[in-house]
Amino acid sequence: MTAIRMVSSVLLLVLMQSGALLCARRFRGGRNPQPRRAPPPPTYRSDRADTTESFPLDFTAVEENMDNFMTQVKNLAQSLYPCSAQKLDYDMKLNFLENTTVTCNDGSAAGYYLKESRGSRRWLIFLEGGWYCFNKENCDSRYETMRRLMSSSKWPLTKTGTGILSPLPEENPHWWNANMVFIPYCSSDVWSGATAKTEQSGYAFMGSLIIQEVVKDLLNKGLDNAKVLLLAGSSAGGTGVLLNVDRVAELLEGLGHTGIQVRGLSDSGWFLDNKQYHCTDCVDTVSCAPTETIKRGIKYWGGVVPERCRQTHEGEEWNCFFGYRVFPSIKSPVFVVQWLFDEAQLTVDNIQLTGQPVQEGQWRYIQNLGIELRNTLKDVPAMFAPACLSHEVITRNYWIDVQVKGTSLPRALHCWDRSLHDNRNNKAPPKGCPVHLIDSCPWPHCNPTCPTIRDQFTGQEMNVIQFLMHMGFDVQKMAQQQGMDPSKLLGMLSSGS
Repeated sequence: MTAIRMVSSVLLLVLMQSGALLCARRFRGGRNPQPRRAPPPPTYRSDRADTTESFPLDFTAVEENMDNFMTQVKNLAQSLYPCSAQKLDYDMKLNFLENTTVTCNDGSAAGYYLKESRGSRRWLIFLEGGWYCFNKENCDSRYETMRRLMSSSKWPLTKTGTGILSPLPEENPHWWNANMVFIPYCSSDVWSGATAKTEQSGYAFMGSLIIQEVVKDLLNKGLDNAKVLLLAGSSAGGTGVLLNVDRVAELLEGLGHTGIQVRGLSDSGWFLDNKQYHCTDCVDTVSCAPTETIKRGIKYWGGVVPERCRQTHEGEEWNCFFGYRVFPSIKSPVFVVQWLFDEAQLTVDNIQLTGQPVQEGQWRYIQNLGIELRNTLKDVPAMFAPACLSHEVITRNYWIDVQVKGTSLPRALHCWDRSLHDNRNNKAPPKGCPVHLIDSCPWPHCNPTCPTIRDQFTGQEMNVIQFLMHMGFDVQKMAQQQGMDPSKLLGMLSSGS
């Protein structure tokens, strides 16, 4: 009897393990995975207990009916390791701030989504992006067309994490088991504001205060026991990381939590204050030059910037919204992720890449943009910069597929984690684990692992050569300029050399 029970226990463990591996294989993809199915729409969790299957084991008369017992073991293993995420509670749940005086633009309650990971001492706080507004007129327009980014009135009760916020190890190999926090962007101020709602502005701009209050609330939910806090964000959220990572570190230190290592991850928030391709009237965030929108916005928002950067650019604090200007003043470790040909940067620079092929002057402008970005990133110790035309990446499910010089972004972030840990323990940095990765090829999408581009009108996927031809790229002329045979140039473009 005892021997049979031991054998049964071993078989149970084997079945459970094989079920887990089967699930992992079904989810895991290569560099160009099949499109992942969208998760089911959020549902209320109160009814899950009623629908979950259970498989009680009957231990009576095991010796007489071993086949029946093993069937029960198999059923139990399948119930413990379902290959469908819908039986597991992976979603982040909405919480509103305890401090009700810190609000969204329209005065509605600010908040955050949280998925706790019991036992983990790592926390990831993500700042959502979504442009901004900088005067009463375009804030009114934003409120009519994008109210979700200014009000919490229709926020869903739950949110599913993707990319670096995913709880699935096959999609998020190194951060899947962290405590996940998603802060919705509802302040329209690049996470910089500290101003309550007034009659003159009609809106509150409290992005910086929202971050501070979220951190305070999380201290009562386990953050006080954290070892690492990674403040991450994309687009305006990526810029928000650069503006707030030291403030979060100082807040925790001031509250006595000196053991928490605060780090930053800025995705697609490293904008340039360069000259537009052609200047237009400053009417909205798209037509207005980057420097002009920030100059107007920082006054309208009552924006705050890192103290050391403010001292460096006193009277011209708008400089601190641009990565290469604020970065030297940041004390916390920060990893920068930036497409060399960022779509949002090209948009504010008045370069449109849809419709008619680009003109020669536009093509030169695009190439120069890549060169300028490379120059501003060369002194950033930890960074990942693919030569792709895109915007945002760390919350995309294809974020594991993009590579620079053979290294994926999750791998580079893991190397960065290790190097920071080893540095604190006076160890040599790990070999063969790069953290400074930047493409050297000069054209948009010359990296073959870039995200897929589709023709705006046909919806068809385009390879890099089709994309460049679509943009008006002259292979003969470019080959002549590079002093090579056109067929050789085409081969290099195809391979991403």
